[in-house]
Amino acid sequence: MDSLEFQTMIVFIIFAVAAFAVDFFAHKKDEKISLKQAALWSIFWIAVSVAFGGYLYFARGSETMSLYFAGYILEKSLSVDNLFVMMAIFSWFKIPEIYRHRVLYFGIIGAVIFRLVFVAVGTSLLGISPWMEFVFAAMVAYSAVMMMKKDDDEEQIEDYSNHLAYRAVYRFFPVFPRLLGHSFFVKNSEISAQISADEKTKLQNQISKLNAKWIATPLFLCLCVIELSDVMFAFDSVPAVIAVSREPLIVYSAMIFAILGLRTLYFVLEALKDYLVYLEKAVIALLFFIAAKLALNASAHIFHHGFEISAQVSLWIILGILSIGVLASLFKTK
Repeated sequence: MDSLEFQTMIVFIIFAVAAFAVDFFAHKKDEKISLKQAALWSIFWIAVSVAFGGYLYFARGSETMSLYFAGYILEKSLSVDNLFVMMAIFSWFKIPEIYRHRVLYFGIIGAVIFRLVFVAVGTSLLGISPWMEFVFAAMVAYSAVMMMKKDDDEEQIEDYSNHLAYRAVYRFFPVFPRLLGHSFFVKNSEISAQISADEKTKLQNQISKLNAKWIATPLFLCLCVIELSDVMFAFDSVPAVIAVSREPLIVYSAMIFAILGLRTLYFVLEALKDYLVYLEKAVIALLFFIAAKLALNASAHIFHHGFEISAQVSLWIILGILSIGVLASLFKTK
């Protein structure tokens, strides 16, 4: 790592930590996030992301800035489908709106850690052989095909009690049968007066069997299901963003700034989901474009034909596809 890369890393950490701290202290209370609040905080996170992009422009040039913004917009758009899944998870667990921001907050922390691992592994794999780009292209194209196969008219209500994360929590922790405020865990002494005799007997059997000191709540179950679901979505988004840039720091910073703003974007999408009817189709088109870009880049590296899609062109294509999806949705809902 040269001095400029080290400087970029330090600036990225300062931007991310400072903005995250501001957001955290502004949302310490359990309260419902209104559409107006969510929109204003989304603007705040976009402004922070743009500010970091401005730093990249002056410190490292327009090419690096374009790579960063292309990755940022791509990660943001690919996260839309993930956010819709989170809405379904919250609904199934019957999590009150006042606690959802807290769950998303800790979910984002996990996403930041897992993205670091995936970016490191993904960029290392691409460095092994140009043929790995064809593998990544196939993964991204497969994700697009799977999204196309979903029946838009069928409301899928998944039983999350069969989810891997749900079963894993029950394997390691006794689980309290109902929410206890915003707590993820409680002690045995805190719940004795809040459940029936039958529920207490069942819970005590779990405690004895697992030799547990802490009892998980449904809020922790929900968090774990969301966390694992996000990990599965990362298998789509990480190869797609790496297709834009192979520089790990640029890829990671683009993804993290996009992810840090997802909590407030969730509440915006929750309010507007019935209006953005073509947004998912735009995301599918984006995935096919990224798959084609990966395949084209791989063939250029192997066969040296010289045809590649530049960072600036990628950025404009991504913006164009998303704009068409949003505008088509607005015209349909009029």
